[in-house]
Amino acid sequence: MKLNQATDYAFRMILHMAMLPSGQKVTGGVLAEQEMIPERFLLKIMRSLIAAGIMKSFRGVDGGFALNREPKDISMLDVIRAVEGDTYLQRCLYDVGSCSKACMGQCAVNEAMSVIQAELVKQMTSVTFDKLAAREKEILETINPCVSHA
Repeated sequence: MKLNQATDYAFRMILHMAMLPSGQKVTGGVLAEQEMIPERFLLKIMRSLIAAGIMKSFRGVDGGFALNREPKDISMLDVIRAVEGDTYLQRCLYDVGSCSKACMGQCAVNEAMSVIQAELVKQMTSVTFDKLAAREKEILETINPCVSHA
């Protein structure tokens, strides 16, 4: 499984927002600049995050984007699914008829990959953006303890 660049950007976007005070809005331009993401690409990703209920947008002079859920309620898996849809390590995990050997999901490789897939989903669900934001603040404090971060 290889996550695409849009997912990496989405992680950075959500982490940035999770480090802000609850409900704070940020414009797309500011978010793009601070996270070094091309603005047009950011806006495209943002549409997926809004559709998934992770982000919300505000129009007008005071417009921008904000988290639609608390960071503790947003997992890495939520973001992956919003940007890429459901992902699987192997095709036969979601389409047993795709096996060219006609095993219909009944083989040792499928069994092993199914266990690995379940553990991967469990781990990605357990990593939430409140935890990531707390760790990011620790990292930033270690890098430059004299600087206060939002």
